[in-house]
Formats: sequence, C-alpha cells, structure tokens
Amino acid sequence: MPEGDTIWRTAAALRPRLVGRRVVAARPAALARLAGSTVTAVDAIGKHLLVRFDSGLSLHTHMRMTGGWHVYLPGEPWRKPERLAKAVLEVDGSVAVLFNAPVVELTRHDDYTSHLGPDILAEDLDLERVVRRARSLGDVPVGEVLLDQRVSAGIGNIWRIEALWMERVNPWLGSASLTDAQLRALFAWAHTEMRAHLRGPHRRSLVHGRGGRPCLRCGTLVKVRAQGEQARLTYWCPQCQQSPSPQGRVGVGISTR
Repeated sequence: MPEGDTIWRTAAALRPRLVGRRVVAARPAALARLAGSTVTAVDAIGKHLLVRFDSGLSLHTHMRMTGGWHVYLPGEPWRKPERLAKAVLEVDGSVAVLFNAPVVELTRHDDYTSHLGPDILAEDLDLERVVRRARSLGDVPVGEVLLDQRVSAGIGNIWRIEALWMERVNPWLGSASLTDAQLRALFAWAHTEMRAHLRGPHRRSLVHGRGGRPCLRCGTLVKVRAQGEQARLTYWCPQCQQSPSPQGRVGVGISTR
C-alpha cells in the first residue's frame, strides 16, 4: 500500500498538470458531471488523495495495494490497458488516469478523512496530540498503534517497521508499557524520515524485507510474522528489540485507511 510520502509526491506531480485547468471530459459515467468544472486543488491527506473542483465537488481516491495515477499528453499512449482505468480526467493539455484503485468517490465533504489523526508529513506535526490519540486506543501492540491512521495518518507498513527497529522497540509490546517519550520518539522518527523522503529517493531498508537475514545492527537473524487483523508482515530483530514474546498476542481492530 502506498504510504503517505508516496501519496504526497503523487499530489505534487498532479498539481502542475491539473490545478487551474478546466475539465474537458471525465469518465466513467459517474464522473461525467465534472466536465466543465475547474480543478482548484490536489490534496494529500494521509494515504488519501483528493482532487478538488470549483463546483464544490472533490474526487476522493485511495490507492490501497494496487492503485496509481498516471499523467499523459493528449493522444499519448497509456502505459496500462484502458480497462484498468478507474478514473480519467481530461483537462486542457493533460490527461490524468487513475489505474486499479479500489476507492474512487465523488463527495462534497471530507467525511472520508474526518476520522484521521494528524498527518505524519505535516511540517508542524503536533506530537503531543498524536500521543494522546495513541493512548486513547488502550493497551494495543505498538506495531499496530503506528499503523492505525486514527492516531497519525500516512504511516504504512515499511515506515512503522523501520521506526520500531531504530528505536529498539518490539512490535508486540503493549503501548501501555511505553512512556510518552518513547511513543513520541517513534512518531518523531517517522515524521523526520518521511519528510526527508519527499526530497529524494528512499534509502535502503534497515529491517523491512530482511526476514531470515542478519540484523544490520547486531547480526541476529531477523524474524517476520503477520500482525493484527490486517495480517501485515512485521519484521523485527529479537535481540535488538527485546520485549515480551509475540506468541499468543491477539490483534485488535485498527484503521489502516
């Protein structure tokens, strides 16, 4: 699933090709009423992307695991088959195509994002508010807290795993076992690193994807196990990130949207 920094870069790429331009045509049929309106903004909110129009409508999209926006010149061949297009916006001089996204909705309100916590990419991120929202969940495995979009929007599987490794925190440790300072440190690291990623390529993973390979810090073999209701693969070093065993911990419902 694209994480917040990927959605942020997508929005940044769409803005100069869409904002201020009139929609010549839009499809499928459910989007046809966008024709004639002008794009006023393209916003990234956590893992959500909203294209806004002067009609008051917004096109809300969520990429999940498969979606992606492409932008073409009029008449330019598409890099994917037309049957995979879920939304097409033709504006003066550009054609924006959303492929394979499972969530494509027209709305006049931001109801689809009202449940989200503070955006992890916000320049002025309020870490105290993030910690309060984390505490409101109760004693939840911290690996699930980081992924819960109600706490802070935009962190995905890779960044939460890297943050836990950097701060030497076991993903299955209950959040009640951590101090506020430890929780702040996890979100602060994700905030700093994800914002840095906006300006350049992602550095190599420190622990994500290294299951069965030596930990880059201590050489212990990295473990991997599914976590939570979403069964997201979690990588951790049993030596560097020591805490109570994950065996027997039950996942709780979280919001990853």
